[in-house]
Amino acid sequence: MVKKQPFCPGHCSRRHGEQGFTLIELLVVLIIIGILAGYVGPKIMGHPEEAKRTMAAVQITSLETAIESYKLDNGAYPTTEQGLQALVEAPTTGRLAKKWRIGGYLAKGKVPKDPWGNDFVYLCPGTHNDFDLISYGGDGQQGGEGDDVDVNNWAAE
Repeated sequence: MVKKQPFCPGHCSRRHGEQGFTLIELLVVLIIIGILAGYVGPKIMGHPEEAKRTMAAVQITSLETAIESYKLDNGAYPTTEQGLQALVEAPTTGRLAKKWRIGGYLAKGKVPKDPWGNDFVYLCPGTHNDFDLISYGGDGQQGGEGDDVDVNNWAAE
């Protein structure tokens, strides 16, 4: 004769050999995960300024490429007065761009801001290269240390 199991909604009895986690084991695992998150989280999240500096350097490289394309088409770099705006609109002052590319030299048709929301500084002729591109970093002012260090196109070379 086979014994019938009593009706039990869900699985209220364990079969032989099945094991589950106890509440204590789950709490221990959650505490370990919490400790790891508390230790690792700030280390990972502590690099936003470094990421912004890297992004600024990438943007500067992209702007350099656009400025070089401008020079190839027009025979000279945009002047400081014309600025980076010459990459999205044909200059109307200074040396005019005779072969300015329709649509400009920047993909989105506007000059990007640096990762801190400030304008890039463009100088032509530059003091370090034919032209200088600078992001003044987090403080938006020339110079700075730590998170406020400037990003430029001559130090990366």
